[in-house]
Amino acid sequence: MFIHLGGEKIIRASELIAIFDISIEKSSKISKQFIQFASKNKNIEKIGEEECKSLVVTQSKVYYSPISSTTLKKRAHQLLTN
Repeated sequence: MFIHLGGEKIIRASELIAIFDISIEKSSKISKQFIQFASKNKNIEKIGEEECKSLVVTQSKVYYSPISSTTLKKRAHQLLTN
């Protein structure tokens, strides 16, 4: 199964680790460190030109998605319950 993250980016549902609202990047010291580490290792990808609304953590990358975390969580949940 696959999850559409926005733009032309689709990931395998099995790769998904977590979906966060973009506000976590500013509100949590640990998440800031995590993003800095991922950025240092070039494991971050921004999807599209639109404003980022969520962070999607996978086994190999962190994606900045223009789709809200609520919508992405619903998509992931639908795949898991079907």
